[in-house]
Amino acid sequence: MAPGGGRGPPQGGSAPAGPRTVLAYLIRRLIAVIIMVLVVLLATFTVFFMLPKWAGQDIAVLFAGKASGAEQLEGIRTKLGLDDPLLVQFWDFVKGIPMGRDYANGSDVTHCPAPCFGYSFRTEAPVWETLKDALPVTGALALGACVLWLAGGVATGVVSALKRGSVWDRAAMTTALGGVSLPVFFTGMIAMGVFVHNLGWVKIADSLSTDDSIDVWFQTLILPWIVLAFLNAAMYARLTRATMLEILGEDYIRTARSKGLNESAVIRRHALRSAMTPILTVFGLDLGVLMGGAVLTESTFNLPGLGLEAVRAISSKDLPVILGVTLCAALAIAIANLVVDLLYAVIDPRVRLG
Repeated sequence: MAPGGGRGPPQGGSAPAGPRTVLAYLIRRLIAVIIMVLVVLLATFTVFFMLPKWAGQDIAVLFAGKASGAEQLEGIRTKLGLDDPLLVQFWDFVKGIPMGRDYANGSDVTHCPAPCFGYSFRTEAPVWETLKDALPVTGALALGACVLWLAGGVATGVVSALKRGSVWDRAAMTTALGGVSLPVFFTGMIAMGVFVHNLGWVKIADSLSTDDSIDVWFQTLILPWIVLAFLNAAMYARLTRATMLEILGEDYIRTARSKGLNESAVIRRHALRSAMTPILTVFGLDLGVLMGGAVLTESTFNLPGLGLEAVRAISSKDLPVILGVTLCAALAIAIANLVVDLLYAVIDPRVRLG
């Protein structure tokens, strides 16, 4: 602890965690991730596959349509295993992800290769094909936007904290308040109206695929990146400013200055390093949620990512696609938080993985 009872800075001389400690920590966290994903899957599976039954709806009708005959519906129930107990259906679904699955009704057998998430009720295509096409779009959107909002938000917050009460501080925080208050769809529609339809500076492709050039991807995603980053950078700027102001008042910061350290070293090595811990926590959650699908952003800009696929699946009651998107979101959040926990020890060596 720093003189005077203040919170001390990260101690660079602390012994780092050994390889066995890190490995044991990773194993524990991976087990926790698997358990969490299974719990999320079971809850989602129960909600989306049992509630329709409890409400008197037939899932086979959702798959085949209302015009189907009784014999056809019975065949679909048998093939999809809809008459099996809930836990049997859930186990078949989970087992099919790594091993693939056969949907059989007598001699009528359909093989779903691994990773098998079932078949879409809307398109009758494997759900994995839909997810595989949507994941690169959502990933590119999330990664590009997070770089912009993290760099812009943290930099703005640090400068505002150092120039507290100045014109810059007031202007930056007012802009940040506006960014937090404005929803993505409102900012996105204005941005498209100005930069796409009016000025013609940006061209947004009707669709995106891995076969498109980098230029097409950049032209299509630059505006969504900026709009999404504006909203999140505003929140990060306010968080960084508040955290930096608190840390700059600590005793160990005054001690570092009294020892003759130049101001840039005090800010970079002591204040900012301590401030990054809460910022990193929020960043992990935001990135994980965004990787699970940026619903409003993708819907506003018509980007064929996980968020837009989720909206389409919900509107058409496409339960397998909803379940697949939910699994992707749960995995993204769990992995993002695991990476953040590992980075804690890099930013603040006082953190012990053991």
